[in-house]
Parts: sequence; C-alpha cells; structure tokens
Amino acid sequence: MRSLLDGPLHDLFSGAHLLPFYYPIDDADAGFDPIDHTRIDPRLGDWDDLKKLGDVVELTADLIVNHVSSRSPQFEDFSAKGDASEFAELFLTLDRVFPNGASEAQLLGIYRPRPGLPFTVMRMKNGEQRLLWTTFTPHQLDIDVESPKGAAYVRSILERFQRAGVRLIRLDAVGYAIKRAGTSCFMIPETFQYISKLTAQAHDLGIDVLVEIHSYYRDQIEIARRVDRVYDFALPPLVLHTLFQKDAAALGAWLAVSPRNAVTVLDTHDGIGVIDVGADARDPSNRPGLLEPNAINALVETIHVRSQGQSREATGAAASNLDLYQVNCTFYDALGRRDDEYLLARAIQFFAPGVPQVYYVGLLAGQNDMDLLARTRVGRDINRHYYNAAEVRSELKRPVARRLAQLIRFRNGHPAFGGTFHLPDCNNESLVMEWRAGSDYARLDLHLPTLKAEIVYSSADGQKRFSVTELDAAETTK
Repeated sequence: MRSLLDGPLHDLFSGAHLLPFYYPIDDADAGFDPIDHTRIDPRLGDWDDLKKLGDVVELTADLIVNHVSSRSPQFEDFSAKGDASEFAELFLTLDRVFPNGASEAQLLGIYRPRPGLPFTVMRMKNGEQRLLWTTFTPHQLDIDVESPKGAAYVRSILERFQRAGVRLIRLDAVGYAIKRAGTSCFMIPETFQYISKLTAQAHDLGIDVLVEIHSYYRDQIEIARRVDRVYDFALPPLVLHTLFQKDAAALGAWLAVSPRNAVTVLDTHDGIGVIDVGADARDPSNRPGLLEPNAINALVETIHVRSQGQSREATGAAASNLDLYQVNCTFYDALGRRDDEYLLARAIQFFAPGVPQVYYVGLLAGQNDMDLLARTRVGRDINRHYYNAAEVRSELKRPVARRLAQLIRFRNGHPAFGGTFHLPDCNNESLVMEWRAGSDYARLDLHLPTLKAEIVYSSADGQKRFSVTELDAAETTK
C-alpha cells in the first residue's frame, strides 16, 4: 500500500480507507467477523506498519460495532462457562431482548437485510443450547453494546485506533446495534442516541466518525446531523438511473437535499444498493422513495442486461449472501464497460456534495471476477478481485484508468471545491452542477440526450473548459 501511495497513486489520494485488517482477514466474512478486533492479521503487518502508513495518508478504519466472531476468545469463554462467564453479558440471546417471550408479530417485525429471522441455535461447549442473535451470519454474533462489557469492548478498539494514528472510523453495521422488544431493532430512536454517544467518545480521542448505513434516504439526512460524515449511498443507483434513462430529475431532487458532509461513492466492497432510493419499508405509502418501484426494477434489470447476466449470477438467491437490497456487480460492468459513460458517472460523483471516495476496483475500472465468484459462491466477491502489485500498475495504464486519474487530479487541485455546491439546473435533459469559492468556480454541464459533458472552470489565465468524454487518454500516469 505504501509503495503504491508513494508511487503511481502519489498525487491522487489524501486518505485511504483500509478494509478490515484484523485477525483473521479471511474468515467467514472477509474480516468483518474479527476473532480479535485489536490485532492486525500478521500476514499484513502490525500496528507500527499501520502508523507509518498514516504518515502518507489519513487513515480510515472499520469499527465493527454490531458483532464479533463465533471463534472469538470472548465467545469461547462464554460457550464453555455459560452464564458464569465474565463475558456472558457481551452476547445477545433472544431472552436478553425478550425476557417475557416474543410474539409472532414481534419476531416478524424485526428488520433483517437477509431472509429469515436473526437468530441461530448454538450448541455450547458446556452442553447448553442457546438462541443467539445473529443479524448477518451464524458466524457473526451480535453483542450487547449497552452492557458494561460491550461498552468496554468498543472502547478498547477506539483506544487501539488512537494509538495507531487512525483519524476516521467507519461504523460498520451500527444501524443494527440497538435492540428493543416490539420494534424493528433497526435505526430506532435509541440507535440515534447510541450513535451520538459513540461519536462523542471518538471525538474525545481525536477521531472523527463516518456512519455506514443502508436505509431510507430521509434517515441518512437525520444521521448526517449527528456525525461527522455519512455515505451517500443514494448516489450510485441515481447516477445509473440518470445515465440509463437519460433523465436527471430524480438525481436533482436528491442533490437538492443530500447531506453536505457526505462521503460520495459509486462502488464499495459491497453491492450497489437500491434500498437507499426506495420507499421506507416501514411506511411505504407515506414515505415514498427517490425512485418509484418500477424505476428500481428497470434499473436492476438494465444492470443485469449490461453486465451480460453476470450480475444476476451474483445477486440474491443465485449467490450465498442473500442481501435483499444490493445488486452485486462492478460499477464498470453495470455500465456495460462503456468508458465514456463510466467517466461521466465519475464526473457526477466528483461534483456531488461531499468528499469523493474511489473503491480500488473502480479506480482500475475493474471487471466482474467470475472466477472468484465461482470459487467462493459469495455474490459480493464478483467485485473484490485480488490484484497483485504488477497487475495494479498494468491496469493503471489502461486509457479509462488514465482518464479517471485526470478527473481525480482536477477534483483535487481546483480551489472551487473548497467552497460551496450549487445546482443551477437539473431536469429531464440537462444537469448542471457547480462549485464556487470566491472568484473560483468549476461547473459540470451534462447534456443527457447525447450523454456529453463539459467541465468549465476558472484559472489564472481566464475561463477554461474540457470535455469529459474527450479527455486525453494518451496522458501517462506519473
């Protein structure tokens, strides 16, 4: 990582989000099920190596709030000793949340991003059977973050991050962290209170907070008021909808209200979310989405068509991770590997309010890894190709990657992006996005019928402009 950031990527990124690097990185959920959240997998390095990397870029690390591995030492102790274990209060069982029992209606009212109820029957080492709360997989045991042991567990991770120089944490799965009987157990009022409390703890240690939640778009606006940064997960499907339908009305409606403290993305290690633009499942009639259901269906089907059916093989029942709200596909393949449209999508992202983040596969305009998908049968692996160092350097030389690097440098270097965002025009045929800081300005003019876009910007030599779809692919990357 350091050689890449010192080398071919040296002028592209000021920060890096390192996906889970805890021990182990290759268990049931690619590091999101840590056995030891305070230990770096030794195959990657150690905390001193991480601290040195922080000298090159600002580091973002995941704080996996909701769960821990079923192979963690804490659960091993609980499994052996039962309620006599010092960690018994760390793990959520059904009766911890429903001490008086749960009705059918209460159980069916629990929100889960995958089919079925969020419980797993565990045979403990002491011979007992317990019904443990497992929101995601049987290998990821939900913890009681409100218990003294849970609070101490989270605090120990924060303190380890502080010593290593981590300056931004991504709260993974925090929307599921608080459970209350008779509620959906997802993004309830107590969840917002917990996020605020955890953010205050992080601030005391000099750490900012980025919240990762796929949810109804108005929830994202509310969350943004309470934390330093949120993801703009509505942007990826809206950008695809805009380019597929050649209509920016829905995107414009979102940009008018979207959080200004967002981290903007088109792709991540997960799939392309659609829940973020849909109606609120808890009250769809009164809380409609940014896209109508038929538009979402058309969006998903177009991704399947443009990816030549590959995304269909990796999504839903076709793959072992049954996320209900994501289409698994690289963003480049979602657009049918059309370089110009891919650059247009990135231009929209870079002009949207917030700080842009580019996923490593997206940086290289990566294609679906069908071999990895065939080996693992985990849908999200289609967008998690394992690049070696030579492959990274080779892919960076592709014209589409070089053109993307030009856009990144423009976004990094123009002073207008230190100012304020404006949306002068957005309708069925055109999208105009602008940033201004004093006399400096940068504007993206997108003409949807032709899918042509121009960037107009101020410079010391007066106004200049260039076409997004006619960037100089011959420019070499430093």
